[in-house]
Amino acid sequence: MYWNKDHECITRERLEEVQLQKLRQTLKRAAGSPFYKAKGIADYTIKDLSDIRKLPVTTKQDLRDAYPYGMVCTPIDDVVRLHSSSGTTGTPTVVYHGTNDIDNWTELVTRCLYMMGLRKNHVFQNMIGYGLFTGGLGLHYGAERLGCLTIPSGPGNTKRQLKFMKDYHTTAIHIIPSYALHLADTLESAGVDPKKEFPDFKFAILGAEPHSEETRQKVEKFFGIEAFNSYGLSEMNGPGVAFECPERKGMHIWEDAFLVEIVDPDTLEPLPQGTKGELLLTTLNREVMPIIRYRTRDLTSIMPGSCACGRTHARLERFSGRSDDMMILKGVNIFPMQIEAILIGIPGVGRNYQIILEQKGNNDHMIVRAEIDPSINVDAYRSLEKLRERITRELRDEILITPEVDLCEPGSIPVAQGKAVRVIDRREL
Repeated sequence: MYWNKDHECITRERLEEVQLQKLRQTLKRAAGSPFYKAKGIADYTIKDLSDIRKLPVTTKQDLRDAYPYGMVCTPIDDVVRLHSSSGTTGTPTVVYHGTNDIDNWTELVTRCLYMMGLRKNHVFQNMIGYGLFTGGLGLHYGAERLGCLTIPSGPGNTKRQLKFMKDYHTTAIHIIPSYALHLADTLESAGVDPKKEFPDFKFAILGAEPHSEETRQKVEKFFGIEAFNSYGLSEMNGPGVAFECPERKGMHIWEDAFLVEIVDPDTLEPLPQGTKGELLLTTLNREVMPIIRYRTRDLTSIMPGSCACGRTHARLERFSGRSDDMMILKGVNIFPMQIEAILIGIPGVGRNYQIILEQKGNNDHMIVRAEIDPSINVDAYRSLEKLRERITRELRDEILITPEVDLCEPGSIPVAQGKAVRVIDRREL
C-alpha cells in the first residue's frame, strides 16, 4: 500500500519539524545564488514555519530575468540536467538539477505511481513528451525505479500507441486529458471496444493540462479504467508534486519536499484551510536550484480532515484554473475549465473544443467551438439547433454572458501533440 510508509504516514508534528529544518537549509543554499543573494535571503531569520511569510515571493518573470544561471546556487560542475517550462515564449524559464535532485525527484514520482496501484510486473506506456518538457522523463524514471516495463512512446502517432497498448499488454498510460479523449474518439469511430481490445489496461495518469471531473469520468467510462489526477510544474521538478491516492478525494502533496501555502492572489495574505486561493510552493530538497515561495498561479485549496488511505500529507482540491488564465469579458471573470465542465456534461457534444475571444466594435465577444458527437447526424438540422440552444443556455447560466456557439464536425478542431490550446485571444489588448 505504501512505497515508504515512514515518509507517507509521518505525524504532523514530526513533519513540521522536518519542514523547519529543511527550510533553514534551503535558505542557506539559496543565498548562494545571484538572484537570492540580491534579495538578501541570508538576512532572514526563521524561528518557525509561519516566518515563511516574511520572505519575498518568486515569480516566473523572476526566473526569466535570472536566465541563464542567476538562480543556480552551486558550481555549474554540479549541474547534470536542465529542463525548460513548456509554456514559455521568448526567454525561457529553466530549472537545473544535480544528481541528488534527480534522485529525490524520481523517489517522489515512484511514491506516486506505487500509491495509485502500479507494481513491478506492470507495463507503463508514457505518451507524454520527452526532451525539455519534464513530463516524459519525470514519470519514466519513476516507473523504471518501480521496476515496470517502461515504453517511452511519447506523444502522437495514435495508430502506433494503440498497437503498443495491445501488443505489450499495457497496464497504465501517462497521457494529457485532451489526447486521452482523442484516443477514445479514434477507437469509437473504428467501432473498437477498448475493454476487449486492451484487457490488461487498468490505469491512466492524466497530467500536463487542467481538466474537469467530467473529463475524467468520460475517460474512465469509455476505457473501463481508473484515471488519476497528477499535478506538477517544471519549477518544482515536474510531475510528482501531488497525486491522487486510490480514494481519489484530492491530491496528496508531498510536504516533506514542498512547503505549501494558499494565499489571496491579490494581497498574498494567507487563507484559512478550505478556502480557495493561489498555491505558493517552496522547494525543501532542491540542492542546485532551490525556489522560495514560488507563485504557481494555480488556484486550489487545502482539503480539511484526514484521508482514509492513511497518508498524512495535505490534500489539494482539484484545480479550478489559474489566476493568469482567467478571462475577463464584460466585467465577468471566467475560467476555461468552467466551460469545459459544461460541454463535457452535455450529451451530443464531442470531446474537443476551443474558445475564441474577439472584439466586435467596442465589445468583447466569445465564440465556443465544440465538436459534435460522431453519432449525431450532421444533416439533422433541428437536433443540432436544439443542441446549440442547450449549450448556449447552460454556458450563459454558468459564466453569466451569452457566447456564440459554433458546432463543428468531428475531427475539425486540431488535436494538439502537447498541451491543448483551448483559448485563442484575438482581441486588441
